Amino acid sequence: MLIGILALQGAVDPHGEKLKNLGIESRLVKHPKDLTGLAGMILPGGESSTMLHLLKLRGLWDDLKLFVSEKPCWGLCAGAILLANEVTSPNQDSLKAMDIGIVRNAYGRQNESFVSPLKPSSDWMDLESIEGVFIRAPKIKRTGSQVKTLFTFEGEPVMVQEGNKLASTFHPELSESNKLHQYFVKLCQESL
Repeated sequence: MLIGILALQGAVDPHGEKLKNLGIESRLVKHPKDLTGLAGMILPGGESSTMLHLLKLRGLWDDLKLFVSEKPCWGLCAGAILLANEVTSPNQDSLKAMDIGIVRNAYGRQNESFVSPLKPSSDWMDLESIEGVFIRAPKIKRTGSQVKTLFTFEGEPVMVQEGNKLASTFHPELSESNKLHQYFVKLCQESL
């Protein structure tokens, strides 16, 4: 199985390491041809407006939009912004792959970044909390009827799932646990 990591900008390498630790091969996605043969895709953190610009500049926008509509994908921080149906503060274009509304940089600026335990919901596979690393993180302000909340912080959703799509407003690639990457790998395996 081969999982893609969008590699135009942002926190790419830590995801490759997590997948490697799980025995999963990954491919950096920079061009439309890189999408061929992938079981799923990670859209990492970074700067969503920069990613949007580069996606369109490299002619990857339409192919990626089709890919995320059909295959498992996981957007983290900026990647979650790219997957959301609605993006505010400011409004911007997105892939519209998940029925969520998201507010950019809602947890504050870079110097307001923080680490905190996250509370699992009853939809998560166990009741153990995980560590959430928040860096200029967005907030999920609206979830559609088919969207399940997996983890919360102070009562607000920070990781959600809709079918085979995940969105996280924090950075699990920067924590010790492989549990969330393992969960995404399982979604990819189930979709094959």
